[in-house]
Formats: sequence, C-alpha cells, structure tokens
Amino acid sequence: MQTRMQKGYVWKVGGFWWIRFHDTQFEGGVAVRKQRAQKLCAVAPEHRRMKRPPEVVEQKQAEFMEKINACRDNPERASTLSEFVEQVWFPTIENRHAASTVHVYRGYWKNSLAARCGSQLLRDFSTPEAQRVLEGIARDNPEMTKATLHKLKSILSAVFKLAIQQEYRLGSNPMRETSLPRAQASAETVAYDLDQVLGMLRLVPEPSRTVIAVAAFTGLRRGEIEGLLWENYDGETLAVTRSMWRGIADEPKTEKSKASVPAIPALRRFLDAHRLAAGNPTCGIMFKTRNSTPLSMNNLLNDQIRPALDRCVCGLEKIEHGGADHDYARDKARPEWHGFHAFRRGLATNLHALGVDDLTIQRILRHSNVSVTQQCYIKTRDAQSIAAMDQMNALVDGPVELICNESAKNAGASRLVN
Repeated sequence: MQTRMQKGYVWKVGGFWWIRFHDTQFEGGVAVRKQRAQKLCAVAPEHRRMKRPPEVVEQKQAEFMEKINACRDNPERASTLSEFVEQVWFPTIENRHAASTVHVYRGYWKNSLAARCGSQLLRDFSTPEAQRVLEGIARDNPEMTKATLHKLKSILSAVFKLAIQQEYRLGSNPMRETSLPRAQASAETVAYDLDQVLGMLRLVPEPSRTVIAVAAFTGLRRGEIEGLLWENYDGETLAVTRSMWRGIADEPKTEKSKASVPAIPALRRFLDAHRLAAGNPTCGIMFKTRNSTPLSMNNLLNDQIRPALDRCVCGLEKIEHGGADHDYARDKARPEWHGFHAFRRGLATNLHALGVDDLTIQRILRHSNVSVTQQCYIKTRDAQSIAAMDQMNALVDGPVELICNESAKNAGASRLVN
C-alpha cells in the first residue's frame, strides 16, 4: 500500500503561522515516529485578521512538507548534522583527501561545529541558523581569526553540498548566503630570506642541513620531504610521489602536487654528500631512522634544529642553561625558527624578487591555482616595496615638480592681481 503524502496542518498563534506534522527520526539507532510542530513564518500585517492561512502561507506549507514527505520512504535521511557528518561525509572525504587534511577537518568539526549545530536536522537547517552559528562562534571566541571562520564556513558548505548531491537534503546550500562575522586578521606569515637559509645551513648538523636545503631550494612540504625516496632523485630533479603523515604513506596533497621539481646545483651538493654518507643507495627512504623508517621532521626539529638555533649569547643551548649564572638571552645573530612552511613561502618570495613570473613559481610550488601562490606565498619585503616606489618616483618626480612649480606661479600671480 502506498504511503499517504502529508499536507500538514497550519494555524496561527500570536504573530506566527505554525505547522503540525508527523515525522520519523532516529533515536538511539531506532526509527521513532512523532507528531511535531514548529513555526512556519511570521504573520504579515494584512493577514492578522485571517483565521485560515492565505495562499502565500499555503505555498510555504507545501514547500516545507515536500522536505518531510521526501523522507517518508527513507527515514534514515531525516538525520542530524552529526549523524550525516560522521556516517556519510567523513567516510566520503577520506577517499578524496589526504589523511592529514581529514584530521584537520575532524578537529574543526569536533572543537567548533558539532556542539553548535550537530543536533539539528540536516534537512531543516536554514541560512539564518547558519548565520547564527557563525556569529555565535565568533562571539564566544574573540581570538579566532577571519581565516578560521572562513574555514568553518567552507566545511559546513561542503557538508551540505554532499547532502544535496546524495539527496539527503532538498533545496539550496544554506551556507551560500551567509556572511563572515567581524573577526581579527590572521597573523602575518613568515618567509625565510636567503640570508636566513644560509645561516641555518651553516649552523645545523646533518641530516638537518640537507633537509633544510631541500625545503628551501625546492619548496617541498614537510610530509613530502619525509616521503622522499632515493629513486625520486635522478641527479637533476626530485619527483614528488608520496607524502608522510604520522608515519603513514599517502598520496601528495593534490594531483598537481605529484610532479618533479628541479634540483639546482647547490642542492645537488647536499643530496650527493648525504647519499654518499648513507652508503650510496639507489633506492629506499632518503631520510630515515636507524630502524629504516621515515625520519620524522618533528623529531629532527627538536633533536637538531632548535638546539642549533636557540642558543644563548654565551653559546649554551636553551635546555642547558639552567645552571648558568645569568638569564637566558637568545643569540639574535642566529636565524629564528618559523616552521618548515616558511621555507616554501621563502622560495616563492625569493624567486619573485629575482623577477621570476608568478605562473612559473606556481608550477615550482605545484599549486593548483596561481592565486594561492600570489595571495599566500609571495611576500613583498620592505626593501622591495621601497625599490618599487623609487621606480615609480623616477617616472613621476619630474612631471610633479613641473606641476607644483606651475601651481606656485599661478598662485603668486593671483595674489598680485588681488
């Protein structure tokens, strides 16, 4: 027997039209059918004396009940956001994105979004509710940056996009018309300049020296460096074929990331010396532990890089300074550590300063879009800004001087006449 389509019952209470209907939801994994009621819309001034809903309200009633009836044969689709995210969205993106990316998304969902909107029904979530979620997060987390809010909005948008694609939800994406609340700007990211890179290469021991050379002269990401194999190096290029995350080998971040990067002669010197010290292997892990597992960049940072860079003016390492007869004062002549990704931004910035066009820099960094390279990686240094303004000044200084002199003459003549 065919299930009867519900029409719902609409009535007026105070300044709102309400609708009553039956709905099936999952409670503890069991489908439970209950009668529900909720606000449909506000009562327009011209409809205040009406007892029955006008045509415009009946249209809203039909649109609302269409969503309810769409779930009558598939009650599991009347799920909450949390149920859909955990049971459908995460399993889907695990097949599309790197494990590290999924881990970041899980953190955003667990720490910022689940408590705010996870219990709401996926099909009923509206743009006003989405706007309230974003504003609530911004209000309760004044330290949160606009970039983080944008990421949260993007995650919710991706959730609803998949829900619409798989018919868990009808209608448009509720995130589309939302606006980001006011929030503080993100801290300016750092790009290592060549002096900082050379300073590190002079101070750190092997294999950190070769790792830093790879990061600075190819722009490879930290996980891509961990995943390098000797068969990826042909003496002239480094092929990026995999990336490591928490000891797990995975595909590179994007399809564009799977590419070869030129190894300049300066880098080849480090790589060839590192290969010779390792017994001249032709295959296997390029940077490995004694147990022949990929060397963790975090361990390398803590064991070699920071101890070499974070030293007191007296020469002692920071962790050795406890028994000294003076307070620790970092030696500012040593380069300061700002993370592995600063090498990647530094390469983009240094190439840009040398006059390399942005599309070429994009290909070297293996970005999917040149706008990412331009907006997030190429940094304009103070010296470059001054030089650029000096170039413009050379073009306009003479004409401006003539204009100012002409204006002064005219003003003098006007005073004489008056």
